[in-house]
Amino acid sequence: MSDATQAPQAAPITEADIQLIQAILPHRYPFLLVDRVKEIDGTASALGIKNVTMNEPHFQGHFPGTPIMPGVTIIEAMAQTAAVMVGATMGLVDGNLLVYFMAIDGCKFRRKVIPGDVLEIRIQTKRGKAGGKVWKFKGVATVDGEMAAEAEFTAMMDKQA
Repeated sequence: MSDATQAPQAAPITEADIQLIQAILPHRYPFLLVDRVKEIDGTASALGIKNVTMNEPHFQGHFPGTPIMPGVTIIEAMAQTAAVMVGATMGLVDGNLLVYFMAIDGCKFRRKVIPGDVLEIRIQTKRGKAGGKVWKFKGVATVDGEMAAEAEFTAMMDKQA
């Protein structure tokens, strides 16, 4: 087939709204923890957004009268942002992508995340490739430019049958 008759290539996905996120991830309320991915640079990096609201169920018990987003949910938001990045880039837009934590290293929490905050989640791929299942990422979550959390994490990404 000559170059002139080849089908046009789809433009790379460089951002994901909530509809695309839900088409990639199987997560739903109350465990969908990324609202938008503003920047997707292939499988190299991404910037996710989590709008933190008082309506989230964990604030009822963490902590009554002093709501603080649990650190584990911040790390989960990092993993979901990474999964959206990989899923969007690799064409896994069918809701069947499962992500399993394998390791979390160097995790540090630097500030409280509270209702009203906008959590910005920067993800960089440290290791991973097309067709591979095991990926390693570096995540940094900030609020108003101030670091809230950072971690390196390894995850296995697989399609459910």
